[in-house]
Amino acid sequence: MMWVAVILLGILAIPITTELMRSGMSDAQRAKAPGQFALLSQGTTHYEWLGPDRGPVAVCIHGLTTPSFVWRGMAKGLALMGFRVLVYDLYGRGYSDRIRGDQDADFFDRQLVDLLGDQNIDGNLTVLGYSMGGAVAAHFTARHPQRVKQLILLAPAGMFELAGSRIALARDLPIIGDWLFLAAYPWEVRRGIKAEEHLPTSVDGIYDLQHAETTRRGYFPAVLSSLRGLLRTTCEDQHRAIAAAGVPVLAVWAEEDGVIPLSCKDTLAEWNPNAHKVVVPEAGHSLPHTHTDRVLEAIRASRG
Repeated sequence: MMWVAVILLGILAIPITTELMRSGMSDAQRAKAPGQFALLSQGTTHYEWLGPDRGPVAVCIHGLTTPSFVWRGMAKGLALMGFRVLVYDLYGRGYSDRIRGDQDADFFDRQLVDLLGDQNIDGNLTVLGYSMGGAVAAHFTARHPQRVKQLILLAPAGMFELAGSRIALARDLPIIGDWLFLAAYPWEVRRGIKAEEHLPTSVDGIYDLQHAETTRRGYFPAVLSSLRGLLRTTCEDQHRAIAAAGVPVLAVWAEEDGVIPLSCKDTLAEWNPNAHKVVVPEAGHSLPHTHTDRVLEAIRASRG
């Protein structure tokens, strides 16, 4: 019986041990990173500027699992449109610090406000948010509407509450949920990446980059923290506040999105009837890098 107990404990320890054995972000890795680093109030943030020095500023906020490299194709297109484009890695992803703390709305708002302050950027911003980045962007815009010229949402999160799934179960259970998440979610992420490897993309090597991200310590705990924080509730109040403030909104949806269903388009329309909606045919949730030209076309049209 003792051996059985030892074996069971060993099996139970596998997800936690695997996480602890993943490599951390090293100085050598950061030395190879594009862009620069800013030491902010919560930790070090990796960022990169693209486009003309004096163009209007566009801030791009990535999603739950794929860092700022998801914007590389989009950023080049935005730069050609004349924007000065700022992309950055949310904490726990990419080259930014893996720091402890609840990844809620305050957490992400503070990172962006800190970064904009560090870069001496004030208002007149075009803010783009993809997936979870859409929730970050909605909270930022609702809190600082005077700083935002236009809000652009790409398959944005915050349209519904996650419930009735294994991810929701892991999110809601303390300790046991952490184990369940570390045991199952890495496999789900890698399976999702593998399923998309045949798709065209505007980001060279993105699927290899995504796989590499899953090997870094602190990445999966950060994802879980975001699910327990920012993504626990909807952004209804924020979108209603944005509508009341009169901030122009462009929402681009993917027709075949399996993560943020197309029905969310109607939800946003209820919260903000003035939001302009565009649907990209045959696109899935990865539309910023798989259907980059169509997204850029929608943005270009929204500028008049």
